[in-house]
Amino acid sequence: MSFRLAAYAVCIVDGRVLLARHVSPTGESVWTLPGGGVEHTEDPFDAVIREVAEETGCEAVVERLLGVDSRVIPISEMRVPGPVPHQNIGIFYQVRITGGELRPEPNGQTAESVWTRFADVPSRRRSSLVDVGLALALGTPATGHVAPVPVGGLVQH
Repeated sequence: MSFRLAAYAVCIVDGRVLLARHVSPTGESVWTLPGGGVEHTEDPFDAVIREVAEETGCEAVVERLLGVDSRVIPISEMRVPGPVPHQNIGIFYQVRITGGELRPEPNGQTAESVWTRFADVPSRRRSSLVDVGLALALGTPATGHVAPVPVGGLVQH
């Protein structure tokens, strides 16, 4: 089984959430939360701040841990099938933007970042990570665990 540890930022202000449009090397576009892979020996707390800066151009501070989501994606549900299932463990943080200006990721896969009204989120083609992050932020269960969100046609980032 392949494995990825990632840290994601849930930034909410005035009924809007910060989303990043990820464009794959094949040109497929999907909205997701700012964040990504934790590098070897990197603390996830530091990783989420680094990822927000890289992907959005903004400075951020972590306000609190929202929860941890672990999911196994079967080969049949992977957008790019691999030889083995994939496990993604995502650490979700409530993050506050403290400076900077939104911009595309230089030489990266984040084409743009935008503040999106909650009412507009369901109409976006989005990663299941968005739904998990919002569920944790808006109705955090005492355990910090969210029931599985169907992967369906959505993409893991």
